[in-house]
Amino acid sequence: MQTSSPVAAGTTFEVSPELLRVAERALDRGLCAECFGRLVGRYGHGLTNPERAQLLTVALGRPLPVLTQPCILCGGAFDRWETWLGRVAAATAGWEFHRFTCGSRWDPERLAHEESLWTETGTSWGESARSAFNRELGKRVEKATGAEGTTAGADLVLLADLPAGRVELTVQPIYVRGRYLKEDRTLPQTRWPCRRCHGRGCDFCSGTGKTYASSVEELVGAPFLAASGGEGTRFHGMGREDINARMLGAGRPFVLEVLRPHRRELNLPELEEAVNRTAAGRVAVRELVWSDGAEVIRIKEAAPNKSYRVIVRGETSDEKVNEALSVVAGRPIAQRTPTRVAHRRADRVRARRILAARLVESSPDRFTIELRAESGTYIKEWVDGDGGRTDPSLAQLVGVPLTVEALDVLEIHDRTG
Repeated sequence: MQTSSPVAAGTTFEVSPELLRVAERALDRGLCAECFGRLVGRYGHGLTNPERAQLLTVALGRPLPVLTQPCILCGGAFDRWETWLGRVAAATAGWEFHRFTCGSRWDPERLAHEESLWTETGTSWGESARSAFNRELGKRVEKATGAEGTTAGADLVLLADLPAGRVELTVQPIYVRGRYLKEDRTLPQTRWPCRRCHGRGCDFCSGTGKTYASSVEELVGAPFLAASGGEGTRFHGMGREDINARMLGAGRPFVLEVLRPHRRELNLPELEEAVNRTAAGRVAVRELVWSDGAEVIRIKEAAPNKSYRVIVRGETSDEKVNEALSVVAGRPIAQRTPTRVAHRRADRVRARRILAARLVESSPDRFTIELRAESGTYIKEWVDGDGGRTDPSLAQLVGVPLTVEALDVLEIHDRTG
């Protein structure tokens, strides 16, 4: 026999002989209404599992036995929603959030018992306790907080640990994209831990744990930490300039990641102004917009050409410099990993190109050139040769020793046009 029972407008649940056989085998197993309905939780749409249980028992003509002890599958988890909502409220107190994801951790033995019962009853429509609990807790958290339950882009991840009886909280970072300019020739891009104590603090670093007193990351991040109540930052730049090089032009693209922010509704124009005021003369930011973790990957993988201004010390003639620049422009150069970074990068030879270069100023003992080069070109080593590790170098082509006195990044060519 097959019956069709209306539950809500546009929703029907056809109790087939197969479903009745599953229900008969499970009726006296000590299941709560939620777990009894979950045996066919993937059958039919628009129903709760207790509603499925009710329809099955009506079709059987027998009610579910009254339980005298907790459900053998869930242990009573589906009867303690107020307790779990209280735990969620305690875990999320003080954290601003608009989107969340619910998860749960179960005793493996309970989950194994559940699968055994599916086999014994012959159901092929069972819904796992974890899936049902996550969904039902999410519905209740939505109603209690007004936040949106989601599977992607959550501000918080709530993990209900059923064996431990607690809710674990994962606070997702916030991301802000922009561009920075740097005038200070003593400033690294990111926080630089002391090489001797590795950030713990020692006599060498005067207890700071840092090689340099500040960084672009810290100057940009400080107003964001104050506004968000965050617990730290990560700074992701589209490459990085040398510490003693300035970053000019339109600035270098970056993403600032603020870790564990208590407040997420931030005023970006005000924060942009705060960074530029507090870091005046050292760092400036522009074009701040909200971003996401995917942007970090795009920033890190980008390899745009760059333009530079280089002040070079060395006694040579304009004629030799111009001749050397004409020889090298557009042709490949071989650069072995520079001596100054060989301790942290693979020692190999990379082919790079100086795309264009011109002499813009000169005096008897120094000259200034502007050039455009492929991403990853070591400009200082291209000038001085790095003991022969760059071939050909500008010093090699003009025939005299050269050193870089000052270097500026004029532009990151990451935008078309």
